[in-house]
Amino acid sequence: MNPAAHFSQTYREARNRFLEAATRRGVAVETHIHPYRGAEGEELASDVALIGDPGWSRALIASSGTHGVEGFCGSGCQLALLQDDVLLGQLERRKVAVILIHAVNPFGFSHLHRTNEDNVDLNRNFRDFSQPAPVNAVYERLHPLLVPAAWPPDPKNEAALAAAQAALDANERRSLTGGQSAHPDGLFYAGQEPAWSNKTVRQVLRRHAAGRRAVAWIDLHTGLGPYGHGEKIFAALDPQITARAKRWWGEDLILSSDPDSVSPRTLGYITRSAYEECPDAAVTTMTLEYGTVPQTQVHDALRADAWLRSHPSAPPSLRADIKRAIRDAFYCDTDAWKGMILGQFRATMIQTMNGIAGDFGS
Repeated sequence: MNPAAHFSQTYREARNRFLEAATRRGVAVETHIHPYRGAEGEELASDVALIGDPGWSRALIASSGTHGVEGFCGSGCQLALLQDDVLLGQLERRKVAVILIHAVNPFGFSHLHRTNEDNVDLNRNFRDFSQPAPVNAVYERLHPLLVPAAWPPDPKNEAALAAAQAALDANERRSLTGGQSAHPDGLFYAGQEPAWSNKTVRQVLRRHAAGRRAVAWIDLHTGLGPYGHGEKIFAALDPQITARAKRWWGEDLILSSDPDSVSPRTLGYITRSAYEECPDAAVTTMTLEYGTVPQTQVHDALRADAWLRSHPSAPPSLRADIKRAIRDAFYCDTDAWKGMILGQFRATMIQTMNGIAGDFGS
């Protein structure tokens, strides 16, 4: 099959195709219904496909749509896997179960937001809410410029923002996007409590992963890095886990703390929940981040979408332009890009399968 055929044009289409593929495969699906409706009035849900024996000691999780609109890419990867007889046969022979979490953030996927129904960036939401929220002083300074009163921003705003960003040092630039809790209408908002998606993911982990001996997790993202390149990003927790991750995924694995990483330093990223919800398992997680368009285009799309959420009466033509920009920033609707995505995803799945099977027996 042409790789491009695995990708969908809307959340509704992506969900229907995922469910149909799981049914054809004879795979059990657990559905978590979201409380809101989609852009087309459709039901929203995080659907979990469970492949393999629940009693197998090793599980590989692949999740899509943590950042809503980025779900076009992740869903395509998951659909391709459900139709990959060879790879699924290898996973079965090696007794590695697969847990596919389709559309972690179905609201953002359907409505073309990177954030959820409350403008929460879910990869900033998986933090300890019993502790005071950290203050992001860098974001505080730039918030009025990042989300201006009018869109498109005027030349004065653009010049002031460019000057403010140019004055940031390397650490400040990374801190800017790491998450903030003071501006619900802003970018990278972490929220004030665990979001619906946060609670749902933790429930899935407790039910289907916590009893395993070893758990691997690949969370699929887009929007950072060179066009079509999948950067393998690992958040180092201790030397033993880091050594295991490098053994599995190679020396091109990038530590999120590395200054050269395309990923910001975030406190509440989703995959950290596996270490909390599966305390008796050997957990190894990785973010696979695919590049799309130049970063200035991505940042402008995020700024525009944040503005639009605070201006529901915006003219229809401007709304359509912003929606098209946010989709284009995180999903390259070309055959070449889709082929690059699927090739790297399949290779990463094979690496992960070999790693977890080799390190943790049967």
